[in-house]
Amino acid sequence: MWRLAPFCVPVRRVSLRRRRANGSAASLGTPGHEAAQHAHSVPPHRRRRMAGCEENQWKILSERYLKHLLIFLRKVYKRAQKDATVWRKPSEEFSGYLYKAQGVVEDVTNRIVDHIRPGPYRLDWDSLMTTMDIMETFEENCCVMRYTTAGQLWNIIAPREFVDFSYTTNYEDGLLTCGISLDYGEVRPNFVRGFNHPCGWFCVPLKDYPSHSLLTGYIQTELRGMLPQSAVDTAMSSTLANFYFDLKKALKT
Repeated sequence: MWRLAPFCVPVRRVSLRRRRANGSAASLGTPGHEAAQHAHSVPPHRRRRMAGCEENQWKILSERYLKHLLIFLRKVYKRAQKDATVWRKPSEEFSGYLYKAQGVVEDVTNRIVDHIRPGPYRLDWDSLMTTMDIMETFEENCCVMRYTTAGQLWNIIAPREFVDFSYTTNYEDGLLTCGISLDYGEVRPNFVRGFNHPCGWFCVPLKDYPSHSLLTGYIQTELRGMLPQSAVDTAMSSTLANFYFDLKKALKT
């Protein structure tokens, strides 16, 4: 069952860790030594209360920071939501999610797919993709490509590298461009090798509006690395929504 993909930033409580005074700071007559003496002279129940006050101050500061961060991210997401809707459900290929993105694009199917599939257009408009190399070409619409993506969420998600087998073909009344990752070559330095399980973009013309197309994507990307699931959900949802925004902007030029 499809569910709307969440868009949230995990809010974690900030715990205050006491720092042990080092030798230079705790030497006799220094402020560090005085603070240490004062701490030992305070009864345990008052020390706990003081630590609680300091912890509350940290919580207030962290909440203010996260509030501004959430406002910014929600503005970006609301802008992108106008262009596409993103759903998700558990993937049958790996432990993550299969994402479905869908939106109407004002252009013909051939031109839209030309901008999505591996080729000269993709790097010009896709803000996430940083490099793309065609490693091998088997037919006109069939190749192996290696590409890299930028870091996301203030580099919480480091830059990724993918090597995909890509194929574009006619499908029903429109076009399909699909792909799957391969274990190919060595990973570039400073990148984490991600893996795309079977995925694809379907593009079909709207019957009543032939100059408009319905673009539907099925993406199940395994970013790999040590990442919290909440960060992956946020990155995938916002990336797919912004994909439509960037694509529409490129097609208008």
